[in-house]
Amino acid sequence: MDENYDIETLGVRAGIERSQFNEHSEALFLTSSFVFNSAAQAAARFKGEEPGNIYARFTNPTVTMFEQRLAALEGAERCVATASGMSAILATVMGLLSAGDHIVASRSIFGSTVQLFNNIMARFGVETTLVSPTDLDEWRRAIRPNTKLFFVESPSNPLTEISDIGALAALARECGARLAVDNCFCSPALQRPLELGADIVIHSATKYLDGQGRVLGGAVLGSKELMEGVFTFLRTAGPTLSAFNAWVFLKGLETLKLRMDAHSASALQLANWLEQHPGVARVYYPGLSSHPQHALAMRQQRSGGGIVAFDVKGGKEAAWKVVDATRMISITANLGDAKTTITHPATTTHGRLSPEQRSAASIGDGLLRVAVGLESVRDIRNDLARGLDAL
Repeated sequence: MDENYDIETLGVRAGIERSQFNEHSEALFLTSSFVFNSAAQAAARFKGEEPGNIYARFTNPTVTMFEQRLAALEGAERCVATASGMSAILATVMGLLSAGDHIVASRSIFGSTVQLFNNIMARFGVETTLVSPTDLDEWRRAIRPNTKLFFVESPSNPLTEISDIGALAALARECGARLAVDNCFCSPALQRPLELGADIVIHSATKYLDGQGRVLGGAVLGSKELMEGVFTFLRTAGPTLSAFNAWVFLKGLETLKLRMDAHSASALQLANWLEQHPGVARVYYPGLSSHPQHALAMRQQRSGGGIVAFDVKGGKEAAWKVVDATRMISITANLGDAKTTITHPATTTHGRLSPEQRSAASIGDGLLRVAVGLESVRDIRNDLARGLDAL
């Protein structure tokens, strides 16, 4: 879309490519391959001399529409869609790094991302140093001559720590590295990392981009030059987003801004209530003035987002009691859903980390993470109060 449309309009209109039938809603192309008009056209397509679809492992019109719409929302030149959020991270490191390269990453990232970096990529000669998400000096000290990638979640999972994206981008440029930002918690409705200086944006589309917990998907966004390497890996290795899932994400993006505004408003109300509850030791939410990076969050983000974490007094036993006392909230590790979810990170999303790694990331046994959905915030609060009031 050439005009400078607002994000609400881009979420509904960007990327639409109509077929010969001139359909109003985006078409779902369920096919494994595409037919060519001649041998010459087939050869030209495979050589890249003629644009067009070839094989659904790496070209599909529905997937392309999702990629173009998300690129418009993030302000990126190109988007490469993948089968899941983790495959998006895998495609990034496999597409852009080589054996002997080094990653500096925040230690406050999703547990599976830590496993990917430390246990899988290390086997292929790519080493990772984990540092504080908020201490720029730690990042600076971790840099090596072979450092090629900075990786950060902001807000982090699960403590919603905020990294200074602009400062990290400047530091990455100084040492010839690229900055990748996992924007899962905010989505482009609340934060656009490329505008803040990042080189790469990564999404688990499974979360807020879908918004209703229906399908899996991921995405990597950045310049055309950088994304060519990511696309080459996807074309060859095949961690492909299905056409059906892309079509679901297109529908999700239509309501993204409305949903994120609602998630954020309810999350702020819930965080304020939790902060006053005698059973809660501490609340982690960027929208609260008590959050250590509140001012930075309000500069980088449009609002605090929909994730609230809090420490329950009494450790794991008390935290599990709060979880088990809920009747409405879903006990699941997923987030970004219309339905509110709750999880105990130390034994779920970050359960594969060692006790020392969890301690370094400040993930205690009493920590709970709530992804605030679209229900009445009064009902969410009352559901949590069943367990908290009994402590």
